[in-house]
Amino acid sequence: MESGTPEPFSPEMLADPYPAYSAMRERGRIQRTAAGHWLVLGYDEVSQLLTDQRFGEAAGRGGRIRLSRTTREGPHRLLGRVDTMLSVDPPEHTRLRRLVSKAFTPRSVQKMRPLIQEIVNELLDGLDGRTEFDLVSELAWPLPVTVIAEMLGIPRQDRERFKRWSDAMVATLGGDYSSLDEARRSNEELVEYVSRVIAARRRQPQDDLISRLVAAEESGQRLSEDEMLGTVALLLVAGNETTTHLISSGMLVLLRNPAQMARLREDPSLFPSAIDEMLRYTGPVHTTRRTAREDVSLGDARIRRGDVVVGILAAANRDPNKYEDPDRFDVARNPTDHVAFGDGIHFCLGAALARLEGQIAIGTLLRRFPNLQLLDDQPEWAGTSAIRGVTSVRLRQ
Repeated sequence: MESGTPEPFSPEMLADPYPAYSAMRERGRIQRTAAGHWLVLGYDEVSQLLTDQRFGEAAGRGGRIRLSRTTREGPHRLLGRVDTMLSVDPPEHTRLRRLVSKAFTPRSVQKMRPLIQEIVNELLDGLDGRTEFDLVSELAWPLPVTVIAEMLGIPRQDRERFKRWSDAMVATLGGDYSSLDEARRSNEELVEYVSRVIAARRRQPQDDLISRLVAAEESGQRLSEDEMLGTVALLLVAGNETTTHLISSGMLVLLRNPAQMARLREDPSLFPSAIDEMLRYTGPVHTTRRTAREDVSLGDARIRRGDVVVGILAAANRDPNKYEDPDRFDVARNPTDHVAFGDGIHFCLGAALARLEGQIAIGTLLRRFPNLQLLDDQPEWAGTSAIRGVTSVRLRQ
């Protein structure tokens, strides 16, 4: 997936970028960079950027999926780029999103609660008898891709390599190109595998998302083969790393705020509010990019047609003009209007699924392990200006 060129963060910035965001916002809620781009840091301004359709995706390069194939004439790869619902504007965006969205409505997602709980239980069962473990590798990392694999209809025996392909592809999204060859190989293997699954579902549909994509119609149109491949790849990578970071970073902030964790244990009805507060306070996606489709006023700035505008979602979510005492973590705040999932027509399709996975994963962890202790209060963080998350959360039970 291409999302421009995310800037690398220093280790200090990765560990805590929020003081820098606050200082930047005090200098101006909208700023012009030396490169001619715009940075938007205020909540109201970011909200307009996300919802005003005069700012579009199609003029930029974000959200496009690379599909790798091997030609019959030789072993070299052909890298094609396929538009997804993240990279196009209406009417194409509307068609693609409608074809997929029924599987991700809150009602449809709630039907998955027993399955997600079963997967979480199985993962945590593997910790029996151990006094120490890493939350990321044992729970936050395997859970999201296992869930999406189940939705797509990937057999259990194939999920390990499905996860490997996903991890290799996701690694390049954050700007780490050291494993680019592995990402390309994984992309090619994934495309070949999913193509076979699509062909099998055409012959014999099953009760899974790939079968529904094969059969789906919207205004007499179906998804092309490349659109289906791009959609599956998008679902795989878009909900993998981000949900992993939601669970691991959310649990980390709870452990750093023991009074809030105790409050959540005492009143589990606060879990929906707590997950949204984690997303507001330490959400994984920090920036999003738009291109002005025409001249438009944004706050006190005059944006010209063709200008690139970067919305800093993480800064907007801690805007004191929007949230009282925004640097305080409060599980009862219930900030459902945060912009961690974006807003407008490109609002995250998997938001309900991510929220549910977070609630079940963290809720089950707190119930099963009442004496959790954080072994390393300064864990290593990874990412760029686009996506940020902790790489390990070592715990003692």
